[in-house]
Amino acid sequence: MAPRAIWKGTLRIGEVNCAIALYTAASTAERVAFHTINRATGNRVRREFVDSETGKPVASDEQVKGYELSAGDHVILDPKEIAAAIPESDKVLSVSAFVKSSDIDDIYFDKPYYLAPADRPSQEAFALIREGLEKKGVAAIAQAVLFRRMRSVLVRAHGRGLIGTTLNFDYEVRSAAEAFRDIPDTPIEGEMLDLAKHIIETKRGEFDVSSFDDRYELALADLVKSKLEGRKISPPPKVKQDKVVDLLAALRESAKLSEPKPKSARGKTAAPKKTTTPKRKSA
Repeated sequence: MAPRAIWKGTLRIGEVNCAIALYTAASTAERVAFHTINRATGNRVRREFVDSETGKPVASDEQVKGYELSAGDHVILDPKEIAAAIPESDKVLSVSAFVKSSDIDDIYFDKPYYLAPADRPSQEAFALIREGLEKKGVAAIAQAVLFRRMRSVLVRAHGRGLIGTTLNFDYEVRSAAEAFRDIPDTPIEGEMLDLAKHIIETKRGEFDVSSFDDRYELALADLVKSKLEGRKISPPPKVKQDKVVDLLAALRESAKLSEPKPKSARGKTAAPKKTTTPKRKSA
């Protein structure tokens, strides 16, 4: 079944307009999901909002938003007041600048979406924008009201289409300096640094997302299957946590383990050759 667009609008670069459709690029729909069940009856449990003081249920039409000024003191906002404050979407993703993707710290990346032409007449303009971005090696910074919020979007070429990644605002990203302020300045040099670089070099590889396993999801799926089949459920083995006592010794051991093993002509690990001490000839 063809994917369903979650937003449609116009990508605008200067006087060039292109009708686009936006599709979800990352989804959690395939994850194992559970319902909360009443153990006694087997029925699903539903959530209910209750008054924090009286404990009585509060109907949905009696629920409003409140901004806390101090403990127990709130500014009450009616749903209509909130709706009026939300900027109205004009369905235009307007490009304001072109930048190198590497110029943007990926800590500002929020969520990716696929962008495709929304109709046949837009295909030529879409292809022009995509090719221009790809040939120049840049991405476009655009703004639009998406999902009831003003958002900045990084638009870049990807295959035959475009990827639009919503960006976090500056106030949403916490200071790295605050997170790292207690880390001491520890100089690393000599053999330790050489060994670390050697291990990194021998472990160099290519990014292949298909090789990543979500062990938690796999374990949950196996748990559900075991329950259905009536199999005995065994707890997973505990992972032994080794304490690093001598960092240099640990690096030396890691360097030995990371060395490529010799292989025979058939591609199998070559067995060590037996050596014999030659007998000395009598004079």
